[in-house]
Amino acid sequence: MENIIKDNYSNDVKNNTEKKDKKFIPTIESVLKKKPIQMPKEIYDASGINIFGKRIKSLIFSTDLAIIKNHNADGVIAVYPFTPQIAVNQAIIELSSAPVFVGVGGGITTGQRSLDIAINAELTGAYGVVMNAPTSNELISEMKKRLDIPIIITIVSEKEDFESRIKAGAAIFNVSGGASTADIVKIIREKHPNFPIIATGGPRPENIYNTIQAGANAITFTPPTTGELFSEIMDNYREKLF
Repeated sequence: MENIIKDNYSNDVKNNTEKKDKKFIPTIESVLKKKPIQMPKEIYDASGINIFGKRIKSLIFSTDLAIIKNHNADGVIAVYPFTPQIAVNQAIIELSSAPVFVGVGGGITTGQRSLDIAINAELTGAYGVVMNAPTSNELISEMKKRLDIPIIITIVSEKEDFESRIKAGAAIFNVSGGASTADIVKIIREKHPNFPIIATGGPRPENIYNTIQAGANAITFTPPTTGELFSEIMDNYREKLF
């Protein structure tokens, strides 16, 4: 029996320990089950946001179903540059093993249409809805009356009236300010020490670190595209075969 157990582990499972949060955590992986898209380790320094009993530190920013099935993020933020569609939201929520936060408009798509999409998202299993920066406070207030999941409002500038957003019913800020993201987060944190903040981490580890130090509780990470990932795999194949 002992030999069988050893063989199983040596053939199929990688069992090692990694240091995280000053604790040694056993890690069990296999060749086929290992998630190819790993979150940057710097994200684990964030405090996280506890949403319905789940601590969310990392969110992968994608609507690609293949990527959504192959990552180790705590959640998925599914926002795309088209009119939100119920069929797209349902497909992502049903496929994902991690909590999903879906875009429901607020810019071109607004009013009753956004409300309907948001209600459907909640009933389908979304953990929260994400609203674009142009969303009116009136729409946030109306949505707050109808939903039992958090409303996440996107912040793109330090000139935003944060207080009116909170008063209207926003539960979380999603800061996406490009190179100014960390500065915007810092301004919000100074005014609202305990308000939940998600923010884009940027392309480099130091950007993620600076954004967390500024006060972000969770970080969104944009993964490489499936085309970029597949290109790397094909290059490896060519090197091995030829």
